[in-house]
Amino acid sequence: MRRNLFTGLFPQGYLALMSDPAPAPVPSDHPRRYELANELHARPFPEVSAPCRAMYLAFKQPRDAATRDRAEDRAHLVVLLDRFGAPHPKPGATHWIGRLGRHTLKWECHTEFTTYTLFLDGLEARPFDPADYEVLPANWLAAAPGLRIASAMIRIEVLENGAEEAVAERLDEWFVAESLSAGYVLDEVAIVASDFRIDTAGHVRFALFVRPDVGARRIGRIVQRLTEIEIYSAMSLLGLPRARDVSARMGEIDKQLVTLMSDLTGDSRPAEEALGKLLNVSAELENLLATASFRFGATAAYEAIVHDRVRVLRESRFAGRQLFSEFVSRRYDPAMRTIRSTEARLRTMAERAARAGDLLRTRVDVERQAQNQRLLESMDRRADLALKLQHTVEGLSVVAISYYALNLASYATYPFYEAVGLSKGLATALLTPVVVLVVFLMIRRIRKGMH
Repeated sequence: MRRNLFTGLFPQGYLALMSDPAPAPVPSDHPRRYELANELHARPFPEVSAPCRAMYLAFKQPRDAATRDRAEDRAHLVVLLDRFGAPHPKPGATHWIGRLGRHTLKWECHTEFTTYTLFLDGLEARPFDPADYEVLPANWLAAAPGLRIASAMIRIEVLENGAEEAVAERLDEWFVAESLSAGYVLDEVAIVASDFRIDTAGHVRFALFVRPDVGARRIGRIVQRLTEIEIYSAMSLLGLPRARDVSARMGEIDKQLVTLMSDLTGDSRPAEEALGKLLNVSAELENLLATASFRFGATAAYEAIVHDRVRVLRESRFAGRQLFSEFVSRRYDPAMRTIRSTEARLRTMAERAARAGDLLRTRVDVERQAQNQRLLESMDRRADLALKLQHTVEGLSVVAISYYALNLASYATYPFYEAVGLSKGLATALLTPVVVLVVFLMIRRIRKGMH
């Protein structure tokens, strides 16, 4: 009875489908679906256990770094891995992390630079000892495809309970007090500190003190953010020298532009001459804008990353020291504002030059139209004169043609004049008005036919 009731509620086709379901069709994937998904996991955070230390290096080619041959960066990494017998990264890889002898190496290939982060277990006897870099072969460092744009040493210690006062004393010993920045991060699970100065060995120093219960992945995230603050602040500041060069040239161009624009209200020079000079100025401004746009755009992107990395640290005050965010606001942001203002000024000047060019072109067009109008008026006067001259010539031509026609008519009619007893003079006089009238009517008819 239960079977009958069940079959009565559902159709037979539905029961057959439920008892033996067919496999659902699999939709086709976008050709880049997995590539895009894997991009989210392309650069995992390293796992770091305290106490330890880290060394960070970033190389950048001085020119056209974004269009460099990245195979050279990978080949340089492979040379180092072969020194230690480590496995190679996959072809086309932009990230590699693994063991390098007794240490851990993380390699990343970015748009404009390549970074190496080496993690060494334990602490050196001398804090921030540059001898740690001897782990990397000197000839390998010298053969790097690019120049060093960033170099940092990070000392990672365990923060014992109640050791904050000792930490403050050590920070005063390690760093320059005038630019020292330090603070609790991530809800006071760690203390980070740096003075962002390059020491005599050419490295920026960072100190990280973590509580004993902080996990290795979390420490790795903090270290990653510190290194990103260092490299992205350096990369963004590359726009400052460029902005200064552009600003100096803009000062010279601005004087020319002001002079040329002042000529718009006067007649000190021909408009076409001023237009030619203004077009040269506008072309130079557009060239400056084109050559600097990539650097300024990259600066804006790197600046956003720096502020994001500082923000995610979630800082709080430690021992009255300034925070990373305060250091960035006081020392870093003014440079970024200079770059932004230079870019805005350059765009404004290019727009001013374009507007001035439009005005001058309008003035040249008006002057040319006036010249054309005067030319047309002179042509009209000449046409009138030609018409009058034509009428005069036509009158003279009637007389001339009539003269020759009268002579011919006279010769043709002389025999008849003698027969009727008319003299030659009287006969010519009688023929003259007839011939003139006939010639006049003939010329008039020809003219009407032509019109």
